Amino acid sequence: MLRRDSIHTRDYLKLIGVPELPPLTSPFDPGYDPATLESHLEQSSHLMAILKVSMACWMVANEDATRRKVAAATKYRVPTVTGGGPFEIAVAQDRFPAYLDLCADIGFTRIECGEGFTDMPLSPHEVLKMAARWGLEVQFELGKKHTGAFNSATAEQLITQGRRWLDAGALELVVEARESAKGVGLFDEAGNFSSALADRFAGAFGLETVTFEAPTKPSQFALLDHFGPKVRLCNVRLEELLRVEIYRRGLHSDAFCKENLRPRVLTAPALRAS
Repeated sequence: MLRRDSIHTRDYLKLIGVPELPPLTSPFDPGYDPATLESHLEQSSHLMAILKVSMACWMVANEDATRRKVAAATKYRVPTVTGGGPFEIAVAQDRFPAYLDLCADIGFTRIECGEGFTDMPLSPHEVLKMAARWGLEVQFELGKKHTGAFNSATAEQLITQGRRWLDAGALELVVEARESAKGVGLFDEAGNFSSALADRFAGAFGLETVTFEAPTKPSQFALLDHFGPKVRLCNVRLEELLRVEIYRRGLHSDAFCKENLRPRVLTAPALRAS
């Protein structure tokens, strides 16, 4: 008989054809208590590309709790990013340097920037230059929050905008979907996914640079069905991270039948004699 510790999940996944993948999902902490977040990090930190810490919730929560959460992510070597809303408000209130001070002092790795509900008076180069002074990385969110789903003209404008931010030094672009994935970004009012528009962003920036917000099960599955396991997803709630990752690896019943997600066994193992 095999010892209990002689085979591991990683070995078994390889045996059934599941490829090893880098962390490609950026989960979203909507304001959990530190103990809950720490438990998710213990369980799933190896699957997290970067952790987005709530919206502005971290600003009004007990500050010790916020610092504890960021410290826990650092312990597990998971980078952290703030949401785009606090950035937009900081700029609109003419308090961007103070915001950078706060983010750096708490220990965030990155800030998300955007123009989702405000107009941006600063250029991408100004933002990146200021963020660099505080040692903060930058990602940029593409799309407005209140103007409905994208169309072809909108997509072209956003692609042009995205290129400006990448040229200035942003590390990643995020395609807006809010928390509903309905009537916003790549999703119409019924939540139907526009694969054609998604392809425009993927073609312009590459799947290694663009990340798609996927806050709901249908949006997550639609993006994985279309692009396959290498697509980057974000705004996935922490408790949904493992479901996304089994779907990504073809271990979910709805994914196993998909040609681009089903695990492939390269060589069949020999059968043991009875």
